[in-house]
Amino acid sequence: MTDRNDIDRLIRGLYDARARGDLNAVCAAFADDAAFQIAGASNANPIAIKANGVKEFRPWLSLMLKTFQLDEVTVLGLIIDGDNAAGHWQARIHSKVTGAMITTELVDIIKVRDGLISSYIEFFVPR
Repeated sequence: MTDRNDIDRLIRGLYDARARGDLNAVCAAFADDAAFQIAGASNANPIAIKANGVKEFRPWLSLMLKTFQLDEVTVLGLIIDGDNAAGHWQARIHSKVTGAMITTELVDIIKVRDGLISSYIEFFVPR
């Protein structure tokens, strides 16, 4: 089992790396065989990504980081229970394609193994 403080640092580091647009740092937070899912609703379309392993989801993350800039990232809550965690956070998301900016709340369900994220499920809804 990973120490509670280590899990807290891992998750906050992940959010920070996403805000910086640092693909290598984001990917470094995950185990090579991690399961990765995103499910959300935008104003126009639902969004769903499901991938297994960093090699499979790295291209998705690269596209996301190139397309969306995260600003004003705020962790609203973080619950850690053993190797399981839930993060509730918000960010102002700027689409580099359309120029639109919208504040979005996100909830992540995370499992950690050996100090790395082994399962990550993210839910989001723009406000």
